[in-house]
Amino acid sequence: MNLEFEIQKEHSKHQSVEIANWVGNDERRFAELMGLFLTGDYRIVQRSSWIVSLCVEQHPALITPWLSKTVNRAAEKNIHNAVKRNVVRLLQFVEIPRVLQGKVTNLCFDFLQDLKTPISIKAFSMTVLANIAKQEPDLKKEIKLVIEQMLPYGSAGIRSRGKKVLKLLS
Repeated sequence: MNLEFEIQKEHSKHQSVEIANWVGNDERRFAELMGLFLTGDYRIVQRSSWIVSLCVEQHPALITPWLSKTVNRAAEKNIHNAVKRNVVRLLQFVEIPRVLQGKVTNLCFDFLQDLKTPISIKAFSMTVLANIAKQEPDLKKEIKLVIEQMLPYGSAGIRSRGKKVLKLLS
């Protein structure tokens, strides 16, 4: 399969799932996908981010050697929200190594506190922070505080995810 061609061919759930299935648990194919995600042009990066998150959801170990670069990609200025959304989405499915926990925690808190951040990114960020708090219980108070401040003004999605995460943290 010509991966770049297939990514450019069509942007749909069906196409993304087909490509993710082709990648499967193959580290070489995943490396090719990550190459496009990390260095491709704007549209390729945006589209490949969804496929990367689908692959990681099914095979979390694939992202391990790429995790630091992936987190850095989501933290870039002027990166498309699709990239941020899919990176934070995939972070829900992996155990964040201690060496990256600070960076991921700061990134997720930044997303939660930025009024311009889309709802889906905020919702995924809450879950990622809750997962990190399992290893770092000292974060629970701060996460609870931020979520509790968001709830009265949040959308239905924010309120729903926020309540679930607050229960997990209690």
